[in-house]
Amino acid sequence: MMTFTRFLPFVRPYLTRMILAGILVMGVAAINLVLLRLAGTLWDVITVQHDLGRMTELIALFIGLVLLQGLCSMGHSYLTAWVSQRVVADFRTHLFSHLQSLAMSFFARRRTGELLSRMMNDVTVIQSIMTETPIDTAKQVVTFIGGIAFLLTMNWRLCVLILILLPLLVLVAKFFGRRLKSLSTSIQDQTAALSTLLEEVISGIRIVKSFVQTTREEARFSAQVQHGLSLSLRRAGIMALFIPVISLLTFSAAAAVLWYGGTQVIEGTVTPGDLFAFVLFAGILIGPFSSAARVFAQIKEAQGATQRVFEILDAQPDIHDQPNAHVLSAVSGHVRAEDVSFSYDPRTPVLSHVSFEARPGELVAFVGPTGAGKTTVINLLHRFYDPTAGRITIDGHDLSQVTVDSWYRQVALVPQETILFGGTILDNIRYGNPQASESAVHEASKAAHAHEFISAFPDGYQTVVGEKGINLSGGQRQRIAIARAILKNPRILLLDEATSSLDTESERLVQEALERLMEGRTAFVVAHRLSTIQRADRILVLDKGKLVEEGTHARLMERKGLYHYLYTIRFNESEG
Repeated sequence: MMTFTRFLPFVRPYLTRMILAGILVMGVAAINLVLLRLAGTLWDVITVQHDLGRMTELIALFIGLVLLQGLCSMGHSYLTAWVSQRVVADFRTHLFSHLQSLAMSFFARRRTGELLSRMMNDVTVIQSIMTETPIDTAKQVVTFIGGIAFLLTMNWRLCVLILILLPLLVLVAKFFGRRLKSLSTSIQDQTAALSTLLEEVISGIRIVKSFVQTTREEARFSAQVQHGLSLSLRRAGIMALFIPVISLLTFSAAAAVLWYGGTQVIEGTVTPGDLFAFVLFAGILIGPFSSAARVFAQIKEAQGATQRVFEILDAQPDIHDQPNAHVLSAVSGHVRAEDVSFSYDPRTPVLSHVSFEARPGELVAFVGPTGAGKTTVINLLHRFYDPTAGRITIDGHDLSQVTVDSWYRQVALVPQETILFGGTILDNIRYGNPQASESAVHEASKAAHAHEFISAFPDGYQTVVGEKGINLSGGQRQRIAIARAILKNPRILLLDEATSSLDTESERLVQEALERLMEGRTAFVVAHRLSTIQRADRILVLDKGKLVEEGTHARLMERKGLYHYLYTIRFNESEG
C-alpha cells in the first residue's frame, strides 16, 4: 500500500469534495437499507394487516425516499467524476513536467511507446483505484454494517449463518489476487511493448513501405497482439472463475437463510414481511462481498501500474541545477573545453581528454570519421550531458555551476535530424521566442532564405506542417529550423550537420545567412560540406574520441594528416 500513499498528495487538494461524495454515496446506501426494511413492513401491511391507509402512507414515504436517493446519487456521481478527472489531469501534468526535466540519457534508455503507455494506460488504472474505489467502498461499508445491524436485530441466528462464510471469502480472494497481480503487470508491460511497436512503424512508415516490409511488420504486430490476447484471456479466465466462486458462496448463504427462515415462517415465529426483508438484506450483502473481491483484484492490478508510473517519477535528472548554481547573464561567447572525457557507458569511452577553445565570433568546425565523437561534443556543449571528467566553461563560468535554463536561453541548436512540431510554420519558427512579432518572424525567415517558399504556400505562414513536418521537404524543414534558431537570437550556435538536407544553391543561401548571424557570436559546426569547413576559423579533427589535429584549413592541409586524408576523399567524391 506504500505505492498508493505516494499518490495521496495529488488527491489531497480535492479531499473535501471526495468526502462530500463519500457522504452522499453513504446516504444512498443508508436510504437503500431503509427502503428494504420499509418493503418488509409494507409486505406485512398488504398481506397480513390489510390496512389500506397505512399502505398508502408507506408507499408515499417510499416514493419520497427514492427521490431523495436519486438526488444523492446524482450528487455523488458528478463529484466522483469531477474529482477523478481533476486528479488524473494533475497527475499526468506532473508526470509530463517531470519527464521534461529528465536528461537525454533517460530517453536514450527507453522507448517512446513504453513511456506513452505509462502516461496514458497506467495512469488510468491508478485513477480508478485512488478516486472511484474509495467512494464506492464507503457505500459498501455502509451497506455491510447497516445490513448486518438490521439482520442482527431481526434474527441473529440467521445473521450468524451468513457470516460463517466470510473467512472463506477472504481466503479465496487472496488466492486469486496473487495471480491477478502477476498477470495484470504482464499485460501492462505487453501493452507498452505494443504501443512502442505501433509508434515505431507509424513513424517509419516510409521506410517500411520502401523496403517492402509491411508483411513483416504485420507479423510482428500480430505476434504482440496474440501475446497480449493470451495474457488477457488468462486473466479473463481467472476473473471468470473468481467472481462466480464468490457469488456462489454468497448465494449459498442466501439459500440457507431462505430455507431456515422459511421454516420459521411456517412455524409462526417470523412474519412473512420480516422474512421478505431479511432475504432482501441478505441479498444486498452479496454486493459488499463481491465488491470487496473486485476491489482486491483492482488493487493488485493497480499495484503494477503504480510501480511502473513511479519508476518514472523516481528517476532523477542527470542534468540539473546545483545547489549553488547561479544565473548566467549575457555572455560574449568565449568557450573552453578543459580535458573533457565522456562515456554513455562506463565500459566504452566516447571522448578522452579533449581540450579546445573558441573565441567570441569564431566558427569552429568538427571533422572526423563516423563515430569519432563529433555529435557528442555538440551534446556536451549544449549541456544535454555533463562531462564524466574535465569541464566546459563559457566566459570563465563552469557550465555545471550555472542554471540550466539560463544557459539554454543563450544557445540555439539546429540538429542533423530536423524536428518540427505539429502546427503552423509560424508556430514552429516562434518556438524559441513565442512573443516575437510576425514581422520579426518574416525577417528571420528571409535571413534563412525560407520566406520565399513559405509565401508560396496558399496559407503562407499559417500552413500546417503536419506531424514532424511531413508536409514539407527536407530542405524546407531545415530552413525553418534555421529560421527558428535565428529568431531566438542566441549567443552560441550549435549546428549538427545543419545544412545536410539542402541542395547546393539552398546551402549557399543559408550559409550566407548564417555568416551574418554568426557575427559576434560563437558557432560550432559538425559538417561534411567542403564550403563550411573551408570557412571555419578553427577546425578540430576528432578520431576515436580524441582530438588529433587542430588548425585552419590551410595549415591542416599542409600537415597531410587525417584531415588531409578526409578532405581529399571528400573532394574527390564531390568531383566525381
